[in-house]
Amino acid sequence: MPLSTHQRDLLSLVAKSTTPVAMSGFFETINPPAPGLNEDHPDHPAWTERQLALYGVSLELWRQGLVRVVTPADGSNPDLVEATSAGLAALAH
Repeated sequence: MPLSTHQRDLLSLVAKSTTPVAMSGFFETINPPAPGLNEDHPDHPAWTERQLALYGVSLELWRQGLVRVVTPADGSNPDLVEATSAGLAALAH
């Protein structure tokens, strides 16, 4: 199954990391806020929805076996992941 643009972007960032990472740490890289965006800005709800949708992208990468959890979330810290060999192969296509 081909990767979506967001799946490819997120998986690429994970794969470039030299240590396990929290995928949520890349959400603003993939979907940066517009200058001046704050909670009162009319575009804030749409931006927030896009940010939340990236959690679904993260989950799908895990479901497909393209990333693996190296350090599970502990209530204070998120899961830390790394790309799997299948994830690296998916990026090569």
